[in-house]
Amino acid sequence: MPIYTFLNTKTEEEHTEMMTIAEMEEYLLKNKHIRQVIMPINIVGGVSGITHKNDQGWKETLSKIAEANPHTPLGREHGKKDVKSIKTKQAVQKAKRKLGRT
Repeated sequence: MPIYTFLNTKTEEEHTEMMTIAEMEEYLLKNKHIRQVIMPINIVGGVSGITHKNDQGWKETLSKIAEANPHTPLGREHGKKDVKSIKTKQAVQKAKRKLGRT
């Protein structure tokens, strides 16, 4: 059942009630000094933490995307972390510094 917020125009007080749409319409018809206040809705897109974790399939997908795009932020975060890849990256960065290309 939805929750509605109402404003008493005589006292300027707001209050909330849980009722059906039909009950809300009847309430407003009987009480002319009350008007409905439109409130924003709360939307939760996702929660990360103990109860919500990325499964292994999603991690594998991120890894494949990272391998295909190694020079992107996603690639740097989720790409290969083996010793050979790290040493190769360090060697390339060192060579760029020697050439003056940071």
